[in-house]
Amino acid sequence: MSVLYLSDPARGEVFARIFADTMPDLPFHIGSAPDPAAVEYMVAWTPPADLSAYPNLRLIFSVGAGVDQFDMSALPPQVGIVRMLEPGIARQMVQMAVMATLSLHRDMPAYLDQAQRGQWQALTTRDAAQTRVGVMGLGQLGHAVLAGLAPFGFDLAGYSRSPRDIPGVDCTTDLATFLAGSDIVVCLLPLTDQTRGILDDAFFAALPDGAHLVHLGRGAQLDTDALGRALEGRLASAWLDVTDPEPLPQDHWLWSHPRVIVTPHVASQTNAAQGAAHVIAGIRADRAGQTAPGLVDRDRGY
Repeated sequence: MSVLYLSDPARGEVFARIFADTMPDLPFHIGSAPDPAAVEYMVAWTPPADLSAYPNLRLIFSVGAGVDQFDMSALPPQVGIVRMLEPGIARQMVQMAVMATLSLHRDMPAYLDQAQRGQWQALTTRDAAQTRVGVMGLGQLGHAVLAGLAPFGFDLAGYSRSPRDIPGVDCTTDLATFLAGSDIVVCLLPLTDQTRGILDDAFFAALPDGAHLVHLGRGAQLDTDALGRALEGRLASAWLDVTDPEPLPQDHWLWSHPRVIVTPHVASQTNAAQGAAHVIAGIRADRAGQTAPGLVDRDRGY
């Protein structure tokens, strides 16, 4: 039995030290394993295309919170996929979501544009209590973001495919109803067949005039051309931490649009030490015959 790490080597060295201290009986390899047949656990952003060399592989741990980079159909059915639940990911996502939401709520794109032109002009503010922030995706990150936004006094709403009950949040599974009432939409959805391209013309048409978008999900969920059309009409501004493609080309119109803020997919990054602790917890659970925390439902994709 062994662990194979196939990601950033510097982070891998941190993993290796923690594994040596915590699970010294479990061989930990970076980059390659002397005996692939002994590998039962793999840590990677994406696994090798051909896993036939690892006949005893049990779990693949993603080094990130998302798992949409995995081709589930190509993975052996007996191999489980585990999302990264390192707690720092949620904390960083909350920070980014709150910063972006407050920035759009207080018209920061417009003020940044004015600053470029040396223009001093105050815009009319709107109280947080009169502004509904709707969060799409009510998993771990969605719950954390809603809790982070609550102290500012926003009217909060949540959308998910499955019913949720969150105190102080108007939750619904009806996307049209959710969009019609949301002044600021924060997208935290996982990328699945159902969410690919979901931020399209119909999505933006369902929003109120003057709405804003904070996109922290995945780039492939956004129809960029539809966003451009929406910015010419009812959409006031957008904050995009994810794009399609990534990196965004230097000459792309999103960089220079006066009502769009682009950040380079930096909402959250895995802390190596805490990530190692999560993987160790998952391995221990699996060895005890229990479900590893973060195990993905492969049919749903998250």
